[in-house]
Amino acid sequence: MNFLIENWIYIPAFVVVITVLVFVHEYGHYKVARLCGVKVDAFAIGFGPELWGRFDKNGCRWKVCAVPFGGYVKFHGDAGVASDALGEIDDMSEEEKKVSFHHKSLLQRTAIVFAGPAANFIFAIVAMAILFMALGQAQTPPVAGEVLAESAAAEAGIEPGDRVLSVNGAAISSFEELRRTVLVGLDEPLLMKLDRGGRTVDVSVRPHIVEEIDADGNVQRIGRLGIVSTGREFVKHGPISALTSAVDQTWFITTATLKGVGQMISGTRDTKELSGPLGILKMSGDAAKRGEGLLDNALSLFNFMIFVSISLGLINLFPVPMLDGGHLVFYAYEAVRGKPPSAKAMDFSFRIGLSLVLMLMIFATWNDINKPWVKDFFTGLFS
Repeated sequence: MNFLIENWIYIPAFVVVITVLVFVHEYGHYKVARLCGVKVDAFAIGFGPELWGRFDKNGCRWKVCAVPFGGYVKFHGDAGVASDALGEIDDMSEEEKKVSFHHKSLLQRTAIVFAGPAANFIFAIVAMAILFMALGQAQTPPVAGEVLAESAAAEAGIEPGDRVLSVNGAAISSFEELRRTVLVGLDEPLLMKLDRGGRTVDVSVRPHIVEEIDADGNVQRIGRLGIVSTGREFVKHGPISALTSAVDQTWFITTATLKGVGQMISGTRDTKELSGPLGILKMSGDAAKRGEGLLDNALSLFNFMIFVSISLGLINLFPVPMLDGGHLVFYAYEAVRGKPPSAKAMDFSFRIGLSLVLMLMIFATWNDINKPWVKDFFTGLFS
């Protein structure tokens, strides 16, 4: 019972994160579809049996379903939630064709599909910009307060008091930027410019690779420089600089995620780091418990939501049938060939895409199940 009282927040936090981000994603599709004159038959949060629903004045059924994993927008003319066309769309009346998704121009269909991932990125950027203006952007000065013995930094000749100006030509304004660059780069050499007492010094550093076990039991291979920086400051931004910083942060998370995926494919990063729904549940609850008060907890969960929103937008752009990126590949084919792929090819592609998505979900969930916290969490939950 004590365990339940201490950890009741996990499931509500998970539901809030998933519900908000799925709504943002699907609303992107919905809004642009409506702007393009497409009739939307259904807007669903979750899958399975409907728990609540209502029709709006345009005939769209807004509903919340029992299984809170994902959601969908069903356009007029769709055969299912994957936006594959009904077999009889050519037999529609002229009035129906005017509001059918599949009878819109290639440019309009592309915009509607792209709008979902774009909404996730826009949400993240706007949310971060608001936080940076209201509360400030937390950062630590990129100054080597201490250089650890026998570290990569010591081997490269970095000295206490050195301030990092840039890495591989990219300006560094905070210790967090430096740390992220080192973490995702693994053992790639870093060309660094330092400010040492007013003069600029160039050094080349190859981070040491270490394995760490995080709070969720993941074994991660990361790069380590070996410098310690102290001090923390909150830098408040005006509207322009807040937006610029938010875009920079979003770009970094996006490129770092892609780099991580590439490292998993090449074998330099362990695929056990991949998390599924259980991992998101755990991280949502951890984020909601991280602060020292209700406001801190809410801000921590909101920051986690921003990160997941970027990840959701990016994953949906992967060129896999069933995902938005797969549809965009089909539209690129249509733009080049002047006609869409055949119905048989589309059906085969969607089957492959569904299989890939399911296999990835199973693999990620298996990773979660084999992490130590899962046994502890569910043992405590039912004991």
